[in-house]
Amino acid sequence: METLKIQIPEGFKVESFNESTGEIKFTPIPKDIKERIITFEDVLKYHVISEEKFKNDCISLSADEIAYIQLKLIVSALNEGWFPDWEDDDQWKYYPYFYMDDSSASGRFSFDGSDDRHSFSSVGSRLCFKSHELSDYAAEKFLDIYKTFFTN
Repeated sequence: METLKIQIPEGFKVESFNESTGEIKFTPIPKDIKERIITFEDVLKYHVISEEKFKNDCISLSADEIAYIQLKLIVSALNEGWFPDWEDDDQWKYYPYFYMDDSSASGRFSFDGSDDRHSFSSVGSRLCFKSHELSDYAAEKFLDIYKTFFTN
């Protein structure tokens, strides 16, 4: 028996091996969604939307309306197809909440934590996350977009 050692490229795994042809197919190892979604440009790529199309679609909208669309796209990407089931009392749904202090001249807006809700909600269902971790990540990574949504 002969042995041939093949180095698997970094970030890939063997998908299949054809014994008759000797062909090996590799497939990328899926990265955690937080490694793939770091910027809003990554969100657009995830949804296969060009930056130009997004800008053109938002041309007549106010800043808070654009931020709402951005947040819906962010939540959708980070949830990877998960949608909250509002009829399921046992399914946890998470959303970030924020500290807003307008008493100073500069105004302060910062991420304050995440909360969860069952079938009742104080947050729009399009902005809920499937995990506390994703909710925190989105709030910290996209704080400026949340700020525009809540304060403009």
